[in-house]
Amino acid sequence: MRLWLAEHERRPDPEPARADARKALLVGTIGWLVALGVVLALGGTIDERASALLVPTTLIGAGLGVAGIVAVQLLRRRQSRSS
Repeated sequence: MRLWLAEHERRPDPEPARADARKALLVGTIGWLVALGVVLALGGTIDERASALLVPTTLIGAGLGVAGIVAVQLLRRRQSRSS
């Protein structure tokens, strides 16, 4: 195995794959909401200090996911208008 190829030996770079960031953000946001539900459902059995950290963490994760979905949607609209 060679770690370096001369420029004339290289194949051209492939085109970037198109991906839908909305799907990834949606799955992640749903994951945070499920985690929030689990933390709230197990609230009595979880240590108070851990619960005090887990609830805000899951809320922030879900909030960032929603913000990401909104941002991606706004970028898509802007790109479709300029095309």
